[in-house]
Amino acid sequence: MRKAIIAGVMLGTVLVASASHAARAEGDSYLYQFGWGMGAIGANLLYMPAKLAYTAVGGIVGGLAYAVSLGSVDLDAVWSPVLGGTYVLSPAMLRGEEPILFFGETYHEE
Repeated sequence: MRKAIIAGVMLGTVLVASASHAARAEGDSYLYQFGWGMGAIGANLLYMPAKLAYTAVGGIVGGLAYAVSLGSVDLDAVWSPVLGGTYVLSPAMLRGEEPILFFGETYHEE
């Protein structure tokens, strides 16, 4: 039974890969879009917790810096990179059509 399951998974993988390759030639087929969508979901399972943890720690550090300075420090240099950026990855980002910004834009005072 175990060999049958492994063979079925391998066959399914080969069929999906070959269909995906054929779909890639077509461009915007449903299977092609589905594959990128599933890839985005899988990537977000790792990316989103990391981004949210980074944001939470950065927010706490920024809040402590604000409290220690008694509100006299402009914290855009801390909070802009921490609170900005991409929170959810899209298929277009995985394909390289849109940028992925883990860190937000840095604050530059002129």
